[in-house]
Amino acid sequence: MVWVGSLLTLGLVAAPVLFSMLDRAEAGSVAAQLFRIEAIIGVVCALVLILIGNRYVKSGIADYKRVRWIVAVMLLCVLVGYFGLQPFMDSMRVAAQEAGTDLANSPYAKRFGMLHGVSTAIYLIECLLGLMLVWRLPGAAPVAIVPKNRSAKMAAKRARS
Repeated sequence: MVWVGSLLTLGLVAAPVLFSMLDRAEAGSVAAQLFRIEAIIGVVCALVLILIGNRYVKSGIADYKRVRWIVAVMLLCVLVGYFGLQPFMDSMRVAAQEAGTDLANSPYAKRFGMLHGVSTAIYLIECLLGLMLVWRLPGAAPVAIVPKNRSAKMAAKRARS
């Protein structure tokens, strides 16, 4: 919940407010710091959720197999979006500042815009997967419990009797 809530809050509230109140360069700098914090939260939460999901699956709760995949793809989004694309975007921002111009008027503007668009799409996918994750974890007790060394068919037969 922390991860998905922070994703949505940053993307839907904080970043738009920053860009409406500050000039583009300042807002971009502050937003970059917030997205760095968000990426760290994402990695930590993903690792914890994958460990918990693994434990549940090993104990026979089959419902968490799909949850682990959702979390793994969300982690991939963080790794590609922030740790893969963001360094290139930061280097373009720094190069434009060193050249004494803002990013929008620099020769890097087109490439930065393309990377920003890809990064935004990845962030949107991560948010949608986060909503799907919350939907899959309503807080109810797990449904499919299969005891160790037993098949699901045997467990269902035993539950009916």
